[in-house]
Amino acid sequence: MKRIFLNAFVIAGLGLAITGCKNNNNEAEVSEAKETATAEVETAEFTVDTAASVIKWEGSKPTGTHTGTIQVAEGSFKANDSIIESGSFVIDMTTINVTDLEGDEKNNLEAHLKGTVEGKEGDFFNVTEFPKATFEVTGITEKEGQAMLQGNLTLKEQTKNIEFPVTISRDGETIQISSQEFSIDRTKWNVNYGSKSVFDGLGDKFINDDVQLKINLKAKKA
Repeated sequence: MKRIFLNAFVIAGLGLAITGCKNNNNEAEVSEAKETATAEVETAEFTVDTAASVIKWEGSKPTGTHTGTIQVAEGSFKANDSIIESGSFVIDMTTINVTDLEGDEKNNLEAHLKGTVEGKEGDFFNVTEFPKATFEVTGITEKEGQAMLQGNLTLKEQTKNIEFPVTISRDGETIQISSQEFSIDRTKWNVNYGSKSVFDGLGDKFINDDVQLKINLKAKKA
């Protein structure tokens, strides 16, 4: 299997995880799944600090936007000195949180997104059947001086390779990871509810296909 070597500070900028509008300059490039990176035997392991890590999301429709967070369940990557050789992260879809609403409105939207409302399980993420999403590193490139992380995102048993911009800083054995805001088209992972590209006759009752993501992670040397 071909081995892909990644800059140590860039790998940590993984993020799985989920907005904006189409033709956004930061729309993630999406392609078919690719071969994952593998590591040599003698490598150091870095572990994601889940308590200090979060994925922020924003979804939009004609009448406004909603914002929220999702937690990272676990993650690790392997590095030889300053060279990252492989890595993967898991997103806990059961932690979908809405941050712009309160009370019943907040609870109702969270339940709809998670698919815990009877009869609406498949509208969005159906966390009972698909409680986890995963991201596996496949490579890294540089575009106009910007590091671009690539990896296979698996959501609702659909796997696509995505690429998005990352910025990394390091303090001792701790790495702080921040992606720029980027968007993905949710329908490529069969999250189709309210999509004009999937359903006809929605009028202005549609929800934009693109979801904006911003990933902030901390990883510590194991």
